[in-house]
Amino acid sequence: MSLSLAPDLRPGRLDAAEYAKRFADATPRLTHAQAVLEAERCLYCYDAPCANACPTQIDVPSFIQRISNDNLRGAARAILEANPLGGMCARVCPTENLCEAVCVRTTQEGKPVAIGRLQRHAVDALMESAQPQLFSRAAPTGKKIAIVGAGPAGLACAHTLAKLGHSVVVFDAKPKAGGLNEYGLASYKTPNNFAQAEVQWLLSIGGIELRHSWRLDGLAQLDALRRDFDALFLGMGLPNTHQLGVPGEALYGVQDAVDFIAQLRQSDDLSTLPVGRQVVVIGGGMTAVDAAVQAKLLGAQDVHMVYRRGPEAMSASQAEQEWAMTNGVVIHHWLAPVAVLPNSLKPPCVGGVRFARQKMADGKLVPTGETLVLEADMVLKAIGQTLGNPLLAQAGFELQGGRIATDANGQTNQPGVWAGGDCRAGGLDLTVEAVQHGKLSAQAIHVRLTA
Repeated sequence: MSLSLAPDLRPGRLDAAEYAKRFADATPRLTHAQAVLEAERCLYCYDAPCANACPTQIDVPSFIQRISNDNLRGAARAILEANPLGGMCARVCPTENLCEAVCVRTTQEGKPVAIGRLQRHAVDALMESAQPQLFSRAAPTGKKIAIVGAGPAGLACAHTLAKLGHSVVVFDAKPKAGGLNEYGLASYKTPNNFAQAEVQWLLSIGGIELRHSWRLDGLAQLDALRRDFDALFLGMGLPNTHQLGVPGEALYGVQDAVDFIAQLRQSDDLSTLPVGRQVVVIGGGMTAVDAAVQAKLLGAQDVHMVYRRGPEAMSASQAEQEWAMTNGVVIHHWLAPVAVLPNSLKPPCVGGVRFARQKMADGKLVPTGETLVLEADMVLKAIGQTLGNPLLAQAGFELQGGRIATDANGQTNQPGVWAGGDCRAGGLDLTVEAVQHGKLSAQAIHVRLTA
């Protein structure tokens, strides 16, 4: 089957002012008065469930009380001591599923304290102050640690080790540090180049060297890192994407959603980015939401986000799903792609996607026999990412589900090697959890090297 839909994949659907308006900060900053009023809603619980729900164990009541006392620098210290990427996490962390989900005010009033927005208020104030660096390095230990990956896990590990007096070299495949914070998040969540501002703040403690455009792809590299450094931390994320594995996937107009988001994040002029008139995004996670919403913001007429299971199984939070629908994205459930269809042009481009309707039977997902075709001139794949590095198995690392197996502190089965972030098995694939992985591994490395 082919579709006659003429492709309409082009840039410049909006005028300059409209692009600026649509991609402005999605969550406006609190004013001073708003922050104080919100902070005063906090009950400062002694056994605070919000702090226990935070993967980095931020003392939430403490930093909020300091905001109410107009001590923003002290509030920022309480945050950043626990989470050195607290500014980014305040912007992208699913607080509605973590700290705010267990806030006592939710049960009392049906509305939690806006912990994430208060966290951003304090950290932003520090970053914009005359003296943003709160921390200093301990006396040099003479130890040198290599970190592969400059994403949240690697940066948190580097900053923690540098504070403890170690020297750190961070190797990364990209031209900019930050990992998904720089390349993988919707631009309306992190406007004004915040990811790089945070990286510069982290580096300002000293003792951290960045080496860009470096990819771990050979046993000789791995052996050299283990030989030349006192410890090694692997935080390379999940650099490869899953494929649909259906006919037509290679047609023009089909693209990985992570690549689409990265191009958008690195663009100096959004009007140069092509977007389809009818866009289909396949997937049910935050990446799918970010791609779908941004396609709509770029001027797509119709955007459909399609997931093979029900809404309760989507990894995108309820708030993310509602955000997508608020921005005009139509979400479909119980549909699995079976073919990407060409249009009738020569050479053919994508013209649509055929889906098979699904249902649960005896605990398994099975087709019902019904099919549905959605027309599209652009298809974005957001069905997950994978580590996909055969080097790790060759080097003898224990893997679980294709990711690196570790103990609670990130120690791998290889002596002197730790791992954290999305490449580590058993995680939640959250920025805040990656930060905690990096921090705990740094502390474990420090103990090992100074014993």
